[in-house]
Amino acid sequence: MKNFQVSEDIVSLSDFKNQASKMLHQMQHSQRPIIITQNGKPAGVLISPAEFDLFSERSRFIQAVQGGLGDVAQGRVVADEDLDRVLDEAPMV
Repeated sequence: MKNFQVSEDIVSLSDFKNQASKMLHQMQHSQRPIIITQNGKPAGVLISPAEFDLFSERSRFIQAVQGGLGDVAQGRVVADEDLDRVLDEAPMV
């Protein structure tokens, strides 16, 4: 995702309502998020579906890594040799 441009990518909710189609097209073309304000304060961020999918994938990956690091810290690990033995003994499905 590209960095947003304050002069173009921050819009009020009323402006977004009036120009939603144009702004969606602009967002997809520029690949920048649109920050929507309400009463002068940030209220939401609009990103493309592809960017949302990328953020979701990255979040799941980071959670998995943190979970693995937590397992290591708690001693919930298996030695390579033990894992090899268990896998060799497991029935093939």
